[in-house]
Amino acid sequence: MKKSSLTSESIESDKEKAGRRTSLSALSAVLIALAVFSVEPAEGQSERPHADSYDIVILNGRVIDPETALDAIRNVGLRGDQIAVVTTESIQGRSTIDATGLVVAPGFIDMHAHGQQILPARVQALDGVTTALDLEAGTLPVAKFYANAARDGRPINYGVSAGWGHARIAELTGNEPAAEPGFFTSHFGDWSWQLKIASAAELDAILRRVQQGLDEGGLGVGILLGYAPGAGRKEYHALHELAARNGVPTFTHARYLSTIEPESSFEAYQEMIAVAASTQAQMHVCHLNSISLRDIGDIASMIRRAQSSGLRISVEAYPYGAGSTGIGAAMFRGPNWQDRLGGLKKSDFMLGGTPLSDREFDRLQTEAPSTSIVVHMLRPDDNDEDREMLDQSILFPGGVIASDAVDWSDETGKAIPQHTWPLPENAMSHPRSAGTFARFLRIWVNEREKISLLDAIAKLSLYPAQILGESIPQMNAKGRLQPGADADIVVFDLDTVSDKATFGRPAQTSVGFEYVLVAGERLVSDGVLNTEILPGREIRRNTSGRDN
Repeated sequence: MKKSSLTSESIESDKEKAGRRTSLSALSAVLIALAVFSVEPAEGQSERPHADSYDIVILNGRVIDPETALDAIRNVGLRGDQIAVVTTESIQGRSTIDATGLVVAPGFIDMHAHGQQILPARVQALDGVTTALDLEAGTLPVAKFYANAARDGRPINYGVSAGWGHARIAELTGNEPAAEPGFFTSHFGDWSWQLKIASAAELDAILRRVQQGLDEGGLGVGILLGYAPGAGRKEYHALHELAARNGVPTFTHARYLSTIEPESSFEAYQEMIAVAASTQAQMHVCHLNSISLRDIGDIASMIRRAQSSGLRISVEAYPYGAGSTGIGAAMFRGPNWQDRLGGLKKSDFMLGGTPLSDREFDRLQTEAPSTSIVVHMLRPDDNDEDREMLDQSILFPGGVIASDAVDWSDETGKAIPQHTWPLPENAMSHPRSAGTFARFLRIWVNEREKISLLDAIAKLSLYPAQILGESIPQMNAKGRLQPGADADIVVFDLDTVSDKATFGRPAQTSVGFEYVLVAGERLVSDGVLNTEILPGREIRRNTSGRDN
């Protein structure tokens, strides 16, 4: 295992280079940490360490806590599922991880992970993810989802929002929602729920279903508006009023995907900002990169101004120029849809790593609209202008990195059994399902040096925890590496961390993550996944109406 040559002096130099936070925000972060975790005394030491007092000790690593801006060589002691101490003193425990030359950071939090099954979670664990949540789509019934996950176990922490799309399908098609993969995309061939304005009675019923999902512990309201662009604006507004009353965020896939007006991506963002302003709901924008297309400059500026006016709007992006969804989605239909997407060709769509012909594209859209495809909207690896556009999304101030990961299937589209391991070489998905977080570290931190490691870790851990922490108290103990925080931790080699998944061969797990701990258990040791344990825990709102 390659280890970087680190000294205290080099760490401090990098920290100074990365220290872009103001003194006021740094002080606020420390005060929050003191309030939440009761850190005592200074240097994150909650008690005087003594021999054999910890279950696991992580020694001599480059410890990064993005909330307090700690970036220095420290020792970390764990008791059970919590961090007990972060110290410069010698400590011992029943189990030891030598992190010399390695980075020790809070586990990564993925706010946009559709693959809520065992197999995709295992793949993400090898990408440094310790918590993966499906917030954009969500599901219904929420109680059924959590019951199924608790019964089967999960390798990493999991959770969902209340899915508006599921509620809309149920009320407008008569098909009761199922908390199972594929329910949503299986209805792509039915246009009734995608284009119809709901009646007053139907809207009331949709809202009741979403409210039930929140009462059962849903983490907010998932709104796949781009898949039902004909839904009424009153309906979208009502969903945010509902969210505001419940004190939860919304997670929106914008209504339109187009560079051409009317019904452009720019217009879609105007709608979101207007709704956030009029309802005062907390709003999270899903995959800023893929929805903004080539208008990212104007759209990013518009969002920053909205944020500066006090609106609670957050954003996410994934580090690829290609998206993935069902080929029958509404955004790939209608008059001039290719021109609206910036002149896309049908050969920009890939299935199984192979570009589609016009004939095969048309056949699949008609006969198998739920078929999952990859679509290249930007080519950042080949085009400087596209690379700069992607940068604006990836490096958006305060924005998070989220994968939009999905499940894995074989070459025929059949789901791979969830307990399969290792991941079969022929398994298909978007490469973001395996390599999002390592890719961000490799390209933006290591190769291009566009962001410091400290700020990068904040995008991967702290910012998601802060966005969700207001309505989900569990998240206030995540995304930090401090005494009292959850023992969800990644230990990685900054010199070697890298994604391996490609569009042609997506079934290649990331490398460089030597240890991944979930709730204080070693899920990954020396880069090898332990399939004998399933330490993941539910992330769920604590509500009186919740069904346990």
